[in-house]
Amino acid sequence: MIRAMSESNNRVSRRAGTLAFHLRWLLLMAAAFLVATDPAGPGGVTLLLILIAGVYNFVLTLIDLADPNQDWLLAATLALDFVVGLALYAASGLDQGRLIWIALLPALTAALRLAWPQALLVTGVFLTLQLLLQWLLAPGDSRGWLSAALAAGLLLLVTLAITVLARQLRLQLRRSAGRAYQGETDRAQILRQHARAIYEMSSQLSATLNYEEVLEAALNFGALGAEGRQPASSSLVCAVLFFREDQLHVTSARRLTQADMRVVSPGRAGILGDVVRTGEPAITTDPAHDPELLQFVAFQACRSLIALPLRVGYETYGVVLYGHPQSDFFDDDQRALLNAVVNQAIVALQNAQLYQNLRQEKQRLVEVQEEAQKKLARDLHDGPTQAVAALAMRANFVRRLVERDPKLAGEELFKMEDLARKTTKEIRHMLFTLRPLVLESQGLSAALHQLADKVKETHGQTVIVDAEPHVDDRLEINHQGVLFYIVEEAVNNARKHAQAEHVWVRLKISTDLLRVEIQDDGVGFNVGAIDSNYDRRGSLGLVNMRERAEMINGVVRFDSAEGRGTRVMVFVPLTETARERLRL
Repeated sequence: MIRAMSESNNRVSRRAGTLAFHLRWLLLMAAAFLVATDPAGPGGVTLLLILIAGVYNFVLTLIDLADPNQDWLLAATLALDFVVGLALYAASGLDQGRLIWIALLPALTAALRLAWPQALLVTGVFLTLQLLLQWLLAPGDSRGWLSAALAAGLLLLVTLAITVLARQLRLQLRRSAGRAYQGETDRAQILRQHARAIYEMSSQLSATLNYEEVLEAALNFGALGAEGRQPASSSLVCAVLFFREDQLHVTSARRLTQADMRVVSPGRAGILGDVVRTGEPAITTDPAHDPELLQFVAFQACRSLIALPLRVGYETYGVVLYGHPQSDFFDDDQRALLNAVVNQAIVALQNAQLYQNLRQEKQRLVEVQEEAQKKLARDLHDGPTQAVAALAMRANFVRRLVERDPKLAGEELFKMEDLARKTTKEIRHMLFTLRPLVLESQGLSAALHQLADKVKETHGQTVIVDAEPHVDDRLEINHQGVLFYIVEEAVNNARKHAQAEHVWVRLKISTDLLRVEIQDDGVGFNVGAIDSNYDRRGSLGLVNMRERAEMINGVVRFDSAEGRGTRVMVFVPLTETARERLRL
């Protein structure tokens, strides 16, 4: 506080000093004019003294501007004023000269820079010296001495008046400096308040990955930073509108009515439309007549409203609204604060979304693994397990035939051998599909060709693979593994359910997109009907293919109809542009 008061006094003193030097220039210019227009002709000594006064006044002004409030500067100024002022009084003709008022030169400086008793003392001393100079230079002129005394008294009264005016001026300057200081203090307080709100919001958001808590924090800290009050006592009307099904729905709010919470806005007109289109904040001073905001009762009493986009990249997820009854509430500082709050919320929303995606991805991997285990169990049950059981039954049957009909027993042994070979092939095929080592060593194309050979050898189905050269070079190894399992699932479906004799697998690559096509000549199926009753089916083959494709940002499409075969198309983006295109 003491430092602040000292700073305020320094400002007042600095302004008073600047004003004193400016007024001194006016006095010197007036003196030069009076001397130059003297009918008796300008005195050379007088003009030289005025020039000297102008030079030292200029030098002292520069010193004051460079380093104000120096103690010696006022003393030096008054000393020079005394010397030059008395010399000008004498050179201009004493009481008969035009510069009889030159006592104003030190008096003006003292009045503006010192307290009134000190100013009167300085002026009195100068006038006394001036009278003494009159008496010394014109001792026999009693009338002139009396005239000089009357002029000195008049000048003393003028100095007193100037001192009073200067005191009022200093008081006014002090009040102005105080108001300026208070304004700066308030601004600093607001900035500290804003910084505290943003810091507390950042701390809170770093501890949560729930997007609803993020939105609540954006509203709470927006009110706390803007008005310095808790949301419960704030005058701000706040709302977060989120897009769901191409409509803006109220997700979180402060001071909105129950009816307002159910309002749905298209986000195409008024300030909402502008923010959604441009991705830039916008302010309106008449929210009551906005084509979409007029649906909100709580915003009718607001005289100013700011809308800020929840935007990441080129995609707008929603809009944050802050309304206030004061028409000019959202100044530059408030806009900067609310922008910072919303930007913090956007970063936290991204983190929350990434965390949610990670959880969903984890759950999806668990489901894929469970489905793979179920598929393996079904395949083992339908294939090798049945075959092993059959081998056991045949072995028992052969054991009984050995004594009664050795020839028939030999034929049964040949059948058992054939069944054992087939079972071995099925088990090897299953091991291959579980972990195709050729995929890791030679790539996707080689793995698909080997898959075709295995299917032909094990099940007798013809699989024709057509892969463009260098396809593997454009794909990561993990992506190749996902595509292999999608193709393997589609081939199995064609063998088991479509009863297809031939399956064609084609890999085509463009500049930024890979297309994998699996086509068969089987019986086909109704895609819509299958999708509609997946919740009642035990198999999730189509869902698995879709989910696996999503893991590599791809898309799966099914083209089939009963009686005309099936075509499965997988599109995998190779660049970010292609990825955005697939989203659309």
